[in-house]
Amino acid sequence: MIVILKPKTPEARIEHLIGWLKSQGVGTHVSNGDIHTVIGLIGDTSRIDLDLLESLDIVEAAKRVSDSYKICNRKFHPEDTVIRVGDAAIGGGSFALIAGPCSVETEEQIVGVAKAVKAAGATMLRGGAFKPRTSPDSFQGLGAEGIRLLSLAKKETGLPIVTELMDISELPLFDDVDVIQIGARNMQNFELLKEMGKLHKPVLLKRGMANTLKELLMSAEYICAEGNEQVILCERGIRTFETATRNTLDLSCIPALHDMSHLPVVIDPSHATGVAAMVKPMACAATAAGTDGLMIEVHNDPAHALCDGPQSLTPEQFADVAAKCLKIREVMAE
Repeated sequence: MIVILKPKTPEARIEHLIGWLKSQGVGTHVSNGDIHTVIGLIGDTSRIDLDLLESLDIVEAAKRVSDSYKICNRKFHPEDTVIRVGDAAIGGGSFALIAGPCSVETEEQIVGVAKAVKAAGATMLRGGAFKPRTSPDSFQGLGAEGIRLLSLAKKETGLPIVTELMDISELPLFDDVDVIQIGARNMQNFELLKEMGKLHKPVLLKRGMANTLKELLMSAEYICAEGNEQVILCERGIRTFETATRNTLDLSCIPALHDMSHLPVVIDPSHATGVAAMVKPMACAATAAGTDGLMIEVHNDPAHALCDGPQSLTPEQFADVAAKCLKIREVMAE
């Protein structure tokens, strides 16, 4: 259930209503917009009299919400959530360019790529230190050393860093990480999601390869319900019967998620296609569709990359993609 209050309702009246609602055994989530204040009711709202609420002089409307995700719901939070990461922002009209190698390999590699992508317009640096790989024989990442090298690149360039957490036991290593990524394989690792909810830093949550948008939002709800509403939703392609690409990029998720939720949406065309030549057209298409950001793999030597070389762009290719996407945003804003 949501309760929409009339404009300029005194704070004391709002607090009094919230106190009464809590006495009825429901939780509350308050969203302050430019015009209206919206109170979301969480829990068993069957005992709440809708007519009684609507009769209050400070209430403009009260509605029951059947969706199982509440805090992430656009109905509970009509305004876009804007997540700030250092000097960068995601959501609410801001556009993030997150770029870097699939895997951190050497100091020379990560620092060099970081400088190149920043010069091309990147607002954040991505790089894998712990790598979930399908084969146990594949490169698993540098672990703690990878985190150290990412921090070094951050000091060199000022770019906030984004990297994946696979297990809660690794969390002490992530103090200098600005955005923690939860990968597609862990999208429904609910205990890990709960721990992310106890943090005070942004979480980039990737959609599972066979999960619906509702399931993605329910996973985000696990994080938000613990108190951390700094969640970035990421589409990285879903598994279908198609074999021409690594996955199938669901661009329709952008308007769908923007309608369903107030959380920002980022597109990862690198993992979605698995083919470097397809990254540019998909990045451009995602930008035109209204994505809040792009997450693109960039490597200084893709042919010799230890992980996902075929889908990685060179710094020069990334600069071209970034320039094209920024122009598309200008056109779409007209």
